[in-house]
Amino acid sequence: MVETFSSPVADFFKEKSILITGATGFIGKVLVEKLLRSCSQTKTIYLLLRPKKGQEPKQRLEELFKTKIFERAENEQPGCISKLFPIHGDLTLPGLGISASDQTLLINNVSIVFHSAASVNLDEHLKQSIDKNVLGMQRLLELCHKMVHLEALIHVSTAFCHCNRDQIDEVVYDSPVRTQKIIDAIQWMDEDMVSIITPHLLKGRPNTYTYAKTLAETLLLEESKGLPVAIVRPSIVTAAWKEPFPGWVDNFNGPSGLTAASGKGLIHSMPGRLSNAADIIPVDVVSNLMIIVAWYTATNRSGRLLVYNCCSGNTNRITWGEFERLTNYYIQRYPTRDMFFYPNSNLIDSRLLHQLRVFLYHLLPAYALDLTAMITGRKPQLVSIYRKLHKAMHCLEYFTTHEFSFSSHNMRMLLEKITPEDKQVFNFDIKALNWPTYVENCILGIRQFLLKDDLSSIPVARRNLKRKYIFKKAAHLVLLFLLWKLVVMIFLRKKNAGFFRLHCC
Repeated sequence: MVETFSSPVADFFKEKSILITGATGFIGKVLVEKLLRSCSQTKTIYLLLRPKKGQEPKQRLEELFKTKIFERAENEQPGCISKLFPIHGDLTLPGLGISASDQTLLINNVSIVFHSAASVNLDEHLKQSIDKNVLGMQRLLELCHKMVHLEALIHVSTAFCHCNRDQIDEVVYDSPVRTQKIIDAIQWMDEDMVSIITPHLLKGRPNTYTYAKTLAETLLLEESKGLPVAIVRPSIVTAAWKEPFPGWVDNFNGPSGLTAASGKGLIHSMPGRLSNAADIIPVDVVSNLMIIVAWYTATNRSGRLLVYNCCSGNTNRITWGEFERLTNYYIQRYPTRDMFFYPNSNLIDSRLLHQLRVFLYHLLPAYALDLTAMITGRKPQLVSIYRKLHKAMHCLEYFTTHEFSFSSHNMRMLLEKITPEDKQVFNFDIKALNWPTYVENCILGIRQFLLKDDLSSIPVARRNLKRKYIFKKAAHLVLLFLLWKLVVMIFLRKKNAGFFRLHCC
């Protein structure tokens, strides 16, 4: 058994009971794993889980245990997963759908609450987004107000909830209308009426998710009086930097999914400005910061709600252009085994040029190959795949074509408050991150964990990449030949037409 590295933060969690919402999400999994491994003397970690796909919470927890992310924790702290306890509940139900006995259990035992549950469907109908992201938090607040030993409630928001501003500080901005009034109005309206007023409510925000997160923050400020509360706002959350191991990722959301599609040779054009900051943040930086924020909130009871912008742009800047260059380089160095076309994606600032490239490199091949598949009795798939990819690109487009300045004074303040031991155990100093190494690990992680390609297949994949390159060059030659023939044909037709008019006269 590996001894837990002694640190004031880890010592704070000794014999504490913790409640986590969103434990099966990307951030939630990393948070649970880190607490089990580095705060191993916690008493109990309660996980709020709802039934899903025919599985009860206990079954979902058992499935969670089997994922690779918990291998390191189990090796370093054998038996640590016995500290996890499932609580049957649902954020969309009154009282969170928690039984009376479980409510009593939580009220009498929980000291720390991490609220990371959220619906990250960016284009969800506003009514559903508010129910999950705002009312869910309000229901959790009702429970927290009853907790006897509550020392910290950490709410995970998003750095982009105020993306209608260029400068985003670590404050909860005032709302012109009390949040509860907006919620009450939306609840009695039908979905058609809500759809009509949604563009007015968004006021420059790109989607309902960011607006719902704004409402959640203002509601938290209004209804958390007397509670020790803090908000953590991560920007674009990406694969792990170091923990539980470099490059770990478990979903196709955001840049990870589009990078995986680029590795398959499916994406050749994405809208974006190469000079803009790509404000991406590794998932383990977020989880480590959450743990430190919980410690600081509990041990420094100022009575103020502090906000922590968990971002990289103002501290360790990488542009979308640099990110694209590194991504393409490592995709070609570690190609995936099965690819549709030669991988080489480009961020395009010009909308017209982007649409032209989408037509030539996405839609034209997709329809041609799907037509061939139908003729030969196979199932067409590329057109359907591209519809999903273009929807994903559209969701990310706002953030690749706009630039924001996030203040991060509170993150820097925490770095000064914690000991050197805690800086090592709960590392969230983004200044120390080396982007080329990180992107390399991201590509390897996507290859291994999302695309399920074993590293032993790289030599075979590289040979396949060479074949795809030759095919790409041959296709370009054929296309150039056809364009040349077309130009010659048009030229000859005009020449013949001129000759005919001359002789007729």
